[in-house]
Amino acid sequence: MAATTIAGRCLAPAEGRTPKRAGAQRESLDMSEVMIEALDLSKRYDDSLALDKVSMEVRRGEVLGFLGPNGAGKSTTMKILTCFTAPTEGTAKVNGCDIFDDSLGVRKSIGYLPESTALYHDMLVLEYLQFVAEMRGLNGAEQRKQVKKVVEETGLEGVFAKGIQTLSKGYKQRVGLAQALLHEPPILILDEPMSGLDPNQAVEIRDLIKEIGRERTVILSTHNLAEVQVACDRVLIISKGRIVADDTPAGLSERAGKRRYLVTVQKSNGLSETSGCAALEKISGVQRVRSLAAEAEDELSFELLPTTDEDLRAPVFKAAVDNGYTLLDLHREGQNLEQVFRDLTTTESPDPEAHDAAAE
Repeated sequence: MAATTIAGRCLAPAEGRTPKRAGAQRESLDMSEVMIEALDLSKRYDDSLALDKVSMEVRRGEVLGFLGPNGAGKSTTMKILTCFTAPTEGTAKVNGCDIFDDSLGVRKSIGYLPESTALYHDMLVLEYLQFVAEMRGLNGAEQRKQVKKVVEETGLEGVFAKGIQTLSKGYKQRVGLAQALLHEPPILILDEPMSGLDPNQAVEIRDLIKEIGRERTVILSTHNLAEVQVACDRVLIISKGRIVADDTPAGLSERAGKRRYLVTVQKSNGLSETSGCAALEKISGVQRVRSLAAEAEDELSFELLPTTDEDLRAPVFKAAVDNGYTLLDLHREGQNLEQVFRDLTTTESPDPEAHDAAAE
């Protein structure tokens, strides 16, 4: 099982490099199985770098969760892959079509559900789907066949004769999915499809996406870790415009099952966040140390992640004594998935060496 990529050590950040692909099984597939291939995508808005050399592959029949906090670069990546906007640098191919040389081929290959679905609220559901079908070049018997198919596929049988403005948020999302499926695209890109839904509606849409994903390649962009755990085969996590993790949901769960150690010491002359990290990283069995926000100005707090299940409290206590630190607090606790997500997305810069180690 591939290890989760971890970012944000207490070491000085190195220059970013494209992470290697993890997973021997995926590597064994030939390139004809690659439905989406992005290479070094960067996007700059004036002085703001929204994407920084993002590379990714999505295979045929794969449901990929694209996870990250708000503003991390998810929507920018989706807009580039759908030819809504062009990257400042880098390129991508979708179903073999280059986003620059064959943008029409890209658009034909993709069904896109944006975060804010553009629906005509003064239309009936059926009228809207017929309109979209016509825009997609579907007419006559072919149009009727496809409209009937997507209505059944998305569970709109009971509302297709109703006005869109009368529908709940959940059913509006179903209409959005239906329009994305009308031309039978091999790839679906869904940007925050559960945004604004109540828990029951979210479950319904998530189950629908899982069913649709059995026959298509799907990218599910979201900031909700629970969604990708249930619906996705693989997870990419993006933070501050860069990929910081490429793993399976099971791999993230395994990472979450490990314990962490929280250490607080008295701040003193000669002791800083950097020197404290360096001293604690020397402890046998410690994988990584990072500085945390302390509760008081005269304190320093650190998080230690272990390499094994061995209890490290005694070695940590000894290291504090040997280095002359006044130990104020030491305890261990289990990590949940939310903490793993925060660990990956709240650091200053992704660690490219960790990418390589995970791939190996």
